[in-house]
Amino acid sequence: MPTKRNLQVAETIKRSFSEVLQSEGSYIFGTEPLVTVTKVMVSPDFSQAKIYLSVYNIEDKQSVILEMEDNIVRLKQSLSYRIRKQMRRIPDIAFYLDDTLDEMYRLNQLFNRLHEEGHMGNGEENASE
Repeated sequence: MPTKRNLQVAETIKRSFSEVLQSEGSYIFGTEPLVTVTKVMVSPDFSQAKIYLSVYNIEDKQSVILEMEDNIVRLKQSLSYRIRKQMRRIPDIAFYLDDTLDEMYRLNQLFNRLHEEGHMGNGEENASE
C-alpha cells in the first residue's frame, strides 16, 4: 500500500515527465507518435520510478520506448531540472509500455464481432425464459 508521500511523489513525477515529453519528445522519437504518461509507480525508498506510457499513431510502439531508453540520460536530466526543488534525490527511471487502451479496443472489437454474428445471445431470449 503506497503512502501519501509516495503518491505525491509519483504524481509530481508524472506531471513533470509529461512536460518533459512535450518539450523533448519530438527530438527523441519524432512528431508522429503521441506519447502520454498514464501512471507512475515509485519505490518505497524513492530510488526508482516506473513510468508507464501509452503510445498512439504508430504501429511499432516498442520502438518508441527503445528510443526513449537510448536517450534516458537526456530525459532524466530534464526531469531532474523540473523536480529538483521538490525532491532531494532524483529516482532512477524505467519506461514500460501501457497497452491497456489497446487491449480495451481489441476486446471491444471482439465483442462487437460476436454480437454481429449472433454468438452473444439476445437479452430478450434470456428475459422470456
